[in-house]
Amino acid sequence: MELKTKVIAEDGKQELTIEREFDLPANLVFKAHTVPELIEEWMGNKVLKFEAKNHGSWIFETKNPEGVVLFRANGVLLNIIENESFVRTFEMENTGFPVQLEFFEFQKISETKSKLIMHIIYKSVEQRDQILKMPFAQGINMAHNRLEEIIREKD
Repeated sequence: MELKTKVIAEDGKQELTIEREFDLPANLVFKAHTVPELIEEWMGNKVLKFEAKNHGSWIFETKNPEGVVLFRANGVLLNIIENESFVRTFEMENTGFPVQLEFFEFQKISETKSKLIMHIIYKSVEQRDQILKMPFAQGINMAHNRLEEIIREKD
C-alpha cells in the first residue's frame, strides 16, 4: 500500500522534506499541531508542556505500561504564523542525536483540502541517514492517518 505521507531525502544532503495532503482545511491541520489535547490524540505521546507562542517550549513523552520512559523529546517554537506556519527545534532526549530544526508549512489547497510540508535540517548527513534507517516513513504516515481520522471525527 502506498504511503500518503511522502518523505523526500536526496542523497548526500543533511535535510529531508515530508509532504502530506489532507482532506481537511489547513487551519484544522495547524490546530492539530498546536493544541496539546489534539497532539496527544494523534501522536500518542503525553504532552508535558506546550506553549503555543513564539519562544514557547514543548515536551512530549511516551511511557510503557510499567511507567518507564520510552521516548522523550523537547524543543522551542519560533516564527508562528497562525494557520500558516511555524518553526521548531526538536531534540530526542537520551538518544545521542543532535538537535534538528523543523519548518512546518500549512498550505490551503481548497476549503476542504490542505497540504503539510515539513522541511527538517539535521546537523549532518550521517544523522539524517540514521533517522531514515528507522521505520520513520511508516510511523509518520500512520500518525498522519490518525490525525486525519481524529480531526474529521471532531469537525
